[in-house]
Order: sequence, then structure tokens, then C-alpha cells
Amino acid sequence: MMAVGTNGERTMTDSTPDPYTMPEGGTRESPTSFTARLKYLGPSIIISGSIVGSGEIILTSSLGAAAGFLLLWWVLLSCWIKSLVQAELSRYIIVSGDTYLRALNRLPGKIPGPRGPVAWPIWLGLIAFIPGIMGLSGILGGAGQALTLLIPQMPSTWSTAFVAMATAGILAAGSYKALEKILLGLVVGFTACTLVCATLMQFTEFSMSAADIASGLTFEFPLEYLVLALAVYGYTGVNSNETAAYTYWCIEKGYPGYIGHDRQDPAWRQRAEGWIRVMHLDVWATLLILTCATIPFYLLGAGVLHAMGEQPDGLETISVLSNMFTATLGGWSLWIFGAGAFFILFSTTLSGVGGAGRIIPDYLIELGLFPRSNLPLRKAWTRGFVICAPLFGLLCYVAVPNPVFLVTIGAVTAALMLPIQSGATLWLQARHLDVRIHPRKAAKIAIATIFCFQLLMAGLLIRYIVF
Repeated sequence: MMAVGTNGERTMTDSTPDPYTMPEGGTRESPTSFTARLKYLGPSIIISGSIVGSGEIILTSSLGAAAGFLLLWWVLLSCWIKSLVQAELSRYIIVSGDTYLRALNRLPGKIPGPRGPVAWPIWLGLIAFIPGIMGLSGILGGAGQALTLLIPQMPSTWSTAFVAMATAGILAAGSYKALEKILLGLVVGFTACTLVCATLMQFTEFSMSAADIASGLTFEFPLEYLVLALAVYGYTGVNSNETAAYTYWCIEKGYPGYIGHDRQDPAWRQRAEGWIRVMHLDVWATLLILTCATIPFYLLGAGVLHAMGEQPDGLETISVLSNMFTATLGGWSLWIFGAGAFFILFSTTLSGVGGAGRIIPDYLIELGLFPRSNLPLRKAWTRGFVICAPLFGLLCYVAVPNPVFLVTIGAVTAALMLPIQSGATLWLQARHLDVRIHPRKAAKIAIATIFCFQLLMAGLLIRYIVF
């Protein structure tokens, strides 16, 4: 149900402020200069801790090892195509005060739930949650294997158990600000190491030529790499899980509260536009970080592993990937890779479990199982989830000790959810977003184009992988 406000804007009749997203008295004027905006960045750091790990270190390197330089264009496309949806969906979230799932529950098409009808994406998301956690267990296992690389006497199951317990402990005790600080150092450190390693590759027998790079920009797509390429598309860059989590990190950073829910306030529009600019800068920071991290991994996989005929798999996944460093820097760099791989996969685990922990109580709220005004219960569910999820991931890895396989399951699931997010962005902006802060027409056309492409990719996934 919609109504038209005095200024001609669309407003929601279901407009009760959520104390989680828009606490009373939290409005703040937006920064006006570029340097001032930099002080309010942060969600990009946390989400980058998740991005620069699963897809990049495992799947992107594996694709490079299999296909060589041929699919460089595909990796670039997979990185860049999702960021606009991330930015525009987050525009709706921080302005409306909806959480991600509350927004999805506004979509048409209701299915009976325990306390009333619920939009179909809510149920689909719940179904997808289990394979999503399986993907996270692959990342957890990868972190454990990296630790075993550093401490060979420790079996990977024991090292994975250590990672699981450390994840649960840090997330149960920590806050948004603490997590942001932890992940900043982890992401910057290993990304810098990877960039240095890719650069030094040019001074070895594995050096790239201009012809190699050109061959990767010819838009060829050999079908023998279809399954792995679609998995890379699903997990590389900002995947659907990370887009959803990003909206919650924006909430916890304070963007919706800074804007406020009183649309009749004369200063509301100026605040909204100002904080949207801050959020967009944060999104582009994410894109810069993930591009700088992703492309070196692919180039190392294509330049080193492909030339060596090595393919990461099973319990040897991290050990094989370490050749990207040892072949370019020497045997001593095994320690750099092992430590870096551990920290980056550990950061992915922290960010992924932390983000999912914000989403789980929101599912219960949208299913009508407890009111959104009950903040203590929301926090209790988050804390319970971040303790239990790593232990469940550990059990998955013990049952299937193959990080590439587990991450591929999560990647396929994430890719299937992408068109739902881009389609939801179009619907929510058209039907529920205040017209005063709509995006430009070019952005709407771009999102519609992305939606069509993602729908096609989902069809290919269903055709060639699911069935």
C-alpha cells in the first residue's frame, strides 16, 4: 500500500521506524568534502574481508590454473557487474530504514508463513542458507589447511577446529568497530603481498606478455570451463551474500540513523543525498580493493599454475596454490603465502559469519516469530548464530574435506540469488523509494541490463549445474 506525500513523494504506509536501523535522536549532518567523507567509510572494509578470500584465493586462482589467461575478461566482468546493484540496493536500505529482508518482504508474491503470508524471496533465501553455509565451511577448511601449511604437525581437521573456535570467540565478544579494525590490517596486508608477487612474476620464467593479456580480452568462452567459470561469477566480487551483508554493515555503521525517518524535516533530503554520497564512495572503495586483489590471483593462477599443469583440489588445495608464491619468490615465501592465506581466509570467515549473524534474526522477525522492536533478542540470536555456525561449518568440512568443492556449492547458490537482488532493486526503487532521491535514468537502465544478464546466468547454472 502506498500513499503520496505533500511533496509528491511516495511513502510507505508500513512506516514504523525500526530501532535497529533508525534509533531515535541519531540524525547527523553529512560530510561535505571528500576527505571528510573518508572518515565515515567502513562497511567496505568489513565486506572486503569477505570478498578477498573465497572467490579470489580459491576459485579465481583455480580458473586461471585451468584456462590460462583466456578468461581474464570473465573475471573482470564478474568483479564489476555487481557493484552497481550493491550501491543502488543500499541506497534504498539507508534511506527507507528497512533491513534487507524487510525490503525483500515488500516484493509481490506471498506464500503462507507461520504467522502470516511472507514474500517468496524470504523462503527461497532460507532454502539457500544451508548450501551457503557449506560454502563458508569450504573457506573455513581452507583457512585450516593454510595453518597446517605453517604447522605441518597439525592435521587440517585440528587446525580447522581451531579456526572455528577462534571465529566463534571473536564474533561472540566483538562489535562492529572491533571487527572493522581487525579486518583492515588483514585485507591490506595480504592484498599488498599478492600485488608484489604478481609484479615479481614478471622477473621469472612465468612472466606475462602483452599477447597473454590480449588473449584474455577476446571474449572467448570455452565450454569445458563453464562450471568453474559460473562458480567464479557467483563468488568473485561482491556476491549476493556479501551484498546482503553489506546493507547490515551500513546499518551498523549508522548511515540510516544519520539520515533519520522524518521525511517532513526540511533538512531530510539534504542529509539523505549527503549520506548516499558517502555510501557510494564506500562502495567504490570496495570495488577498488576487490579488483586489486582479484586480478593478481587470476594472473598468478594463469601464469604459474597453468604453466606448471597444477590444479588445486581436495586436501592439497592450499598447498598447490602456494606454488603461485614459491615459484615466483622462492621457497622461503611459503611462509608468506601460508600466513597470508590463513589471515585472508580467516578474515573471510569472520566477515561471512558476522554478516550472516545479522541476517538470521531478521528472518525470524519477517516470519513473525518476534517483534523488530526487541533489540536484546535480536542481539542474542546474532550471538548464538556466530557461535554455532563455525561449528556447523567444521562438521561440513570434516565430512567433505574439499574446499574447492564446498566453495563451488556456495558460489552456485550465491549466483542464483543475484537476479533476485537486481530485480528487487528495480521494484523497490520504482514503488517504495522517495522520488526526491531516485537514481539517474542511466543507473536504472544499467540495473535493468544487469538483471537480464544475471537472469541468463541463473538459467545457465540451473541448466548445466543444478540439473
